Amino acid sequence: QVQLVESGGGLVQPGGSLRLSCAASGSIFNVNAIGWYRQAPGKQRELVAAITSALATNYADSVKGRFTMSRDNAKNTVYLQMNSLKPEDTAVYYCYAQWITFRTAYDYWGQGTQVTVSS
Repeated sequence: QVQLVESGGGLVQPGGSLRLSCAASGSIFNVNAIGWYRQAPGKQRELVAAITSALATNYADSVKGRFTMSRDNAKNTVYLQMNSLKPEDTAVYYCYAQWITFRTAYDYWGQGTQVTVSS
């Protein structure tokens, strides 16, 4: 069983920055996919950014140019650098990871961290 623990959320003013971290209890070297989702009140959970097994990073159109996802395999940690934050970025941000073992996919989620963008 893998645990994902997010940190770095908080309250920030519009135009500000935050960096989220997601630490995995297991190795992320061979992860099939790992990324960030968010869920705002009354809305569905949506993909923010993800790194696939092909090492490509995909971003939601709404965050392109403002958010950057990175990974540190040695620390089993991924990061989400969020710049130029907007009130519409307010949401609970969840870390997600998927490993595939013997052709079976195992999905894991963190507990979420609140990001609030407000003046």
